[in-house]
Amino acid sequence: MPVGFLTEDQAGRYGRFSGEPTHDQLARHFHLDDSDRAFITEHRGDHNRLGVAVQLGTVRLLGTFLEDPTETPSSAVRFTADQLLIANFSELMTLYGNSAGRWRHGGRIRERYGYRVFTDFGVAFRLNRFLYALSWTGTERPTALFERAIAWLATGKVLLPGLSVLERAVARVRLRSASHLHRRLAEGINAEARLRLDRLVAVPEGERQSPLDRLRDGPFIQSGPEISRSLLRLGEVHSLVQELPKIDHIPPRKITALWKFASAARAQAVARLPEERRTATLLAFIHTLKASAADDVIDVFDAVSTAMFSEAEAAAKQARLGSLRDFDDAALKLRDMGIVVFDDATPDDQVRATIFELLGRDALLAAVERVGMLVEPQDETYFKELRKFHRKIRYVPALLAGLELDAAPAGRPLLDAVEYLRAVHAGVKRPGPMPTAFASADWLPQIKSDEGSIDLTGYRLCVLDGLRRGFRRRDIFPVRSIRYADPRKGLLTGAAWETARPLICRTVGASASAEEELAGLTHRLDLAYRETAARVPTNAAVEIVGVGEKVDLSVDALDKVEEPASLTALRAALDARLPKPDLPELILEMHARTGFAALFTHASESASRAEDIATTVCAVLLAEATNTGFEPLVRGDVPALRRSRLSWVKQNFVRAETLTAANAALVAAQNAVPLARSWGGGEVASADGLRFVVPVRTIHSGPNPRYFGRERGVTWYNLASDQFTGLNAITVPGTLRDSLDLLAVVLEQETELQPTEIMSDTAGYTDTIFGIFHLLGYQFSPRIADIGGSRLWRVDRKADYGVLNDLASNKINVKLIAEQWDDLLRLAGSLKLGVVQAAGLTRTLQTNDRPTRLARGLQELGRIVKTLYLLRYIDDEQYRRRILVQLNRGEGRHQLARIVFHGKRGELRQRYREGQEDQLGALGIVVNLVVLWNTIYMDAALDQLRGEGYEVLPEDIARLSPLSFKHINMLGRYAFTLPEAVTRGELRPLRNPATAAIDEP
Repeated sequence: MPVGFLTEDQAGRYGRFSGEPTHDQLARHFHLDDSDRAFITEHRGDHNRLGVAVQLGTVRLLGTFLEDPTETPSSAVRFTADQLLIANFSELMTLYGNSAGRWRHGGRIRERYGYRVFTDFGVAFRLNRFLYALSWTGTERPTALFERAIAWLATGKVLLPGLSVLERAVARVRLRSASHLHRRLAEGINAEARLRLDRLVAVPEGERQSPLDRLRDGPFIQSGPEISRSLLRLGEVHSLVQELPKIDHIPPRKITALWKFASAARAQAVARLPEERRTATLLAFIHTLKASAADDVIDVFDAVSTAMFSEAEAAAKQARLGSLRDFDDAALKLRDMGIVVFDDATPDDQVRATIFELLGRDALLAAVERVGMLVEPQDETYFKELRKFHRKIRYVPALLAGLELDAAPAGRPLLDAVEYLRAVHAGVKRPGPMPTAFASADWLPQIKSDEGSIDLTGYRLCVLDGLRRGFRRRDIFPVRSIRYADPRKGLLTGAAWETARPLICRTVGASASAEEELAGLTHRLDLAYRETAARVPTNAAVEIVGVGEKVDLSVDALDKVEEPASLTALRAALDARLPKPDLPELILEMHARTGFAALFTHASESASRAEDIATTVCAVLLAEATNTGFEPLVRGDVPALRRSRLSWVKQNFVRAETLTAANAALVAAQNAVPLARSWGGGEVASADGLRFVVPVRTIHSGPNPRYFGRERGVTWYNLASDQFTGLNAITVPGTLRDSLDLLAVVLEQETELQPTEIMSDTAGYTDTIFGIFHLLGYQFSPRIADIGGSRLWRVDRKADYGVLNDLASNKINVKLIAEQWDDLLRLAGSLKLGVVQAAGLTRTLQTNDRPTRLARGLQELGRIVKTLYLLRYIDDEQYRRRILVQLNRGEGRHQLARIVFHGKRGELRQRYREGQEDQLGALGIVVNLVVLWNTIYMDAALDQLRGEGYEVLPEDIARLSPLSFKHINMLGRYAFTLPEAVTRGELRPLRNPATAAIDEP
């Protein structure tokens, strides 16, 4: 267990000021009330009074006294001196720092304000108990526990102990928690079960891999036989779990951490663990694999069944097109017959004879029969084509028998049908009549024969169609699952919800009273309608047009804003000064400045490190981000760049949690650069997808001819801040179908930036999405390409909104919102606190053919919020332009990502979901590194320009971008070395514009 887990930067900030305090920090900790002033006036001399006041504020903010009070930031000293009406504070603080009396003042402050020291009776015990509770419930990272310990000490007025004392306390607690976890999991396992677990990491004679390696490699091929193989894998895991004790009494995060380690580490590494820890790790792995393997089965089934139904639909359309020629020939004969019938020159009693003479009786009869055959409903053609796949669904009995399923109320009829089919396949007595309540009207004729008996092929196909839809909506789900679990299971209930309700309401800015909340929303909506309607006649960009009886809305596209000459000149001046690094040097330089590579820790949580590990981490990130692999990086004469070291680091250090921690550090570093704050404060973020072709066979990709041609691919959906940094990302097979993934990306981002307005492109916005974003305290602001199809809603049907009256013809059901308000808040609270997954839960709220009242209530709320947004969108051109600017920033990041990800034709060649996410996570890290490097050097170049007397306009700075890349060498030289000055933390010298042309290669 590591003890010195803090980086040099983190250790340097312990008990010290890291920069100037914020205004809020000064107001909270350095404000002097009457009691403080009375205490301060007990000391003689302005230098003593000022010094005591500064030390008092320092201990409140830092939790300790500075050894040298003169190191207090000047803004804090000035803030304190102003309250004491002391003018020459700088000289007085120097005098105070040299006085002997300052050493006595710390003790007086402790006595007066009740501060304790770490060695006081009971302090260490209570801190250890607090940290143990956090560690046991899931707080894994030692740095997170360390920060919580500092907060606990500050709250309890305990002076910070020495750095190593607190580090050792955290390390001991984590060691104790881990030991307790391993002991709790291992107890109750008999010798036979323990032996069976140990066999998982042993390579059987005659084979090349251990059962652990084989079991954790999930399916990746899209085929019916792959479903069968996935079911065999699931069955093998089931058989292993049967004889093992349950682990429901262990916190889920603890189990997940052990599972992730076993999923990433080599089998040999697991085998070398101490016996108790090895047993606990393998037990957690097998139990979690049971849920993960069921999800893998559903993934393959979804891909295979969707392809089958899509192929049948395409074949039906093709068959329909192929029959048109015969249909045309027959129709022409019937047309000729009609001509004779309507020919007045042909006597009525001779019409029949004339038709038969001209067209032929047999030919006409054949034409009538052909038309009757070809005009059958299109659905019939589709079902005929679908039935041709009956040989490809031989996996159905094993699928239904292998998955342990449960259902929400909406999916209960489908579950009854599954149980019925299970009985049929097992050959047991069928439990009553065939369930058909789940089947749509189109399917009902397909599941019974003409005689009324069951059509087993049609029934199987109907159940398969229902299953793939039910899994997606979470109407039906595996009992044990990770990605397809029952999303309602984790919702806050009972006392937990009653306790959380006030906090949630304050956090999201909503009222606990439905009447109060709706009154406010109704007033805002009415006011927005009236203000927008009043300005429509003078708004040249908005036009209300009538198409027949339908009234529609049109908003002109935004005109391009020309760049001023000053901005063009500023960009050129900056470009001429930026150094020209190689990409590996850039990555190493940013590590030297931020220490981000130190956040990549070994998966086993041990102190496993190696000399110059940061260079290896940076090299692996470069190999992943550029998609080149290790080959261009391998250097046999450099231990950090040997192939074995690179492979070891990739397998054990680069994973989701370390990528997330490193990314958070880079976002924080960008936020600290003054130039970045001139672009935005982090309150705004935008989401967009970057698509990658995946040329290998895998179920974790999807088709879309528009983006992938004949190939399949994935969408890297990421969240970008207004400071150009990437906050979070997920990988979606194929392309996005809705905005549900956006909500997950926003809620699960773990950086210090907390955006409150989320912008996205047009695709996928719905009333439900507007509602859920509003409940969570976010403003959802999609760019709308065609606003003409949008519907406006009103609360008061009798209100007069002038020119908008005809557009606002839809009324909102306010009573339904009020009825469901508490459940809506409970939904928001469960999402906000992270007790349920966003994508799974919100997918169940999508209004379909059987929406719940909660889903309908959320939809009605979303209609109010969406209408408010649309009215502002059409009324405010600057607002529309602000959305466009932010989305362009995201697109600029994607362009940079494409340039970085240049190897292997820019194709992603990972078969498994985890591999895709890790590689694209590395790409996101490298893009953020480029953004940070550019920002730092642009900031330095701006300072140089100002020093030279160059007039730098604030409006030009706001339009700069750190996404340029032409000055960075992405190809060729991969040397991981840094100049000595840069290693010390200094910046590279800026280029001289006068010699820039000479320096060009």
